[in-house]
Amino acid sequence: MSIGHTLLALLESGPRHGYDLKHAFDERFGQDRPLHFGQVYSTMSRLLRNGLVEVDAIETGGGPERKRYAITDAGTADVSEWLARPEKPEPYLQSTLYTKVVLALLTGRDAAGLLDAQRAEHLRLTRDVTERKRHADIAGQLICDHALFHIEADLRWIELTGTRLDQLATTVNSGHTFTV
Repeated sequence: MSIGHTLLALLESGPRHGYDLKHAFDERFGQDRPLHFGQVYSTMSRLLRNGLVEVDAIETGGGPERKRYAITDAGTADVSEWLARPEKPEPYLQSTLYTKVVLALLTGRDAAGLLDAQRAEHLRLTRDVTERKRHADIAGQLICDHALFHIEADLRWIELTGTRLDQLATTVNSGHTFTV
């Protein structure tokens, strides 16, 4: 996710302070990974430097100065271009899980046990996300569906790899170079 573009788009509804942007981001997109304030302010500094936002007002008070940011015409154009550009599908040709399975085989560790543990973790996550979906609004349901479809794909891969583990072990331990 492009945090800069997301913050820019949130500014299209009107000027906001960094604090407000963080909370708007977290409310809509950051339930599992909230933004850190430092990340918001460093991103806003970069957007300001690049002419995509401007400081609309500076408020002084009992604490440090608070800058209120507004999106510029260039920022609005940048968001429009970003939204119109299709995302590149991620092929996941090299995943951490795959790497762990190969390394388990290379080092004589229990690759089947690793797959079993990963399956259990995926099933636990499936239950958690399904429960979360049950109580979510339509936006939350759609994000949960996206996550569930990815978990399902991972589970299918885990099952397939489990059935081919002996064949993979032979290839891995033969010193054969992998081709994709």
